[in-house]
Amino acid sequence: MKLPALFLGHGSPMNAIEDTPYSRTWQAIGKQLRAEYGRQIRAILAVSAHWVTDGVAVTAMEQPRTLHDFGGFPQALFDVQYPAPGNPELAAEIQAMLPQYRIAADQAWGLDHGTWGVLKHLFPQADIPVVQLSLNARFNAREHFKLGQSLAPLREQGVLIVASGNIVHNLRAFDRRHAENSKNAYEWAEQTRSLVNRWLAEGDSAALTNDAAYPPFLHQAAPTPEHFWPLLYIAGVQSAEETPAFSSDEIVGKSLSMTNVTLGL
Repeated sequence: MKLPALFLGHGSPMNAIEDTPYSRTWQAIGKQLRAEYGRQIRAILAVSAHWVTDGVAVTAMEQPRTLHDFGGFPQALFDVQYPAPGNPELAAEIQAMLPQYRIAADQAWGLDHGTWGVLKHLFPQADIPVVQLSLNARFNAREHFKLGQSLAPLREQGVLIVASGNIVHNLRAFDRRHAENSKNAYEWAEQTRSLVNRWLAEGDSAALTNDAAYPPFLHQAAPTPEHFWPLLYIAGVQSAEETPAFSSDEIVGKSLSMTNVTLGL
């Protein structure tokens, strides 16, 4: 059985502990995954915007720590623990299946908030082993996509692939007056949301991965690429017969899109 694959727009770390439309959507997705695929999911492979490295690494410890890689938030957020086990065996499998990438077995990282912030709602019991894959800072969009393609067989081996970032992510332009308002997005943010959604819906991987040809408004919407890159892994594992589904497809603070993209659900 081929498992679904998810890209989740994680937004503010506070979504991890607050009752928001986004946390409720993740909870609903988690309940559906449990009901339809619960026995088939042996592990989760997470790709988060918040782990960027020189080269590719995969967490390989028995018990990854919960990283609180942020500042300026309430103590309640720092108190959160997500004690999911690791899976060194899966980490070794990924290394073996992709020798060309020379993937390092990491013993120091853990699960950052881009990962546990969404998994806490998908699988609150923290009972499914989690392995996290880093983003290679040296890769362009096409190279991230190709690595995603190489990971596609894992979907038929009991591995749920969960990527976490934001398609539109310009925090310098974030308007706190509209932090909970999905209206009045900047034109460049809305243009990017619409264009990227169309590329995904049409399966236009050539356009999606040609970052040298991205229009100026997309660069404005993603002035640094690390929150955009995880999306490319889900596009990479998409099969020809799959149509992506979109949820929470809105922009908050005028410059942050909360769009989720799911395959197989």
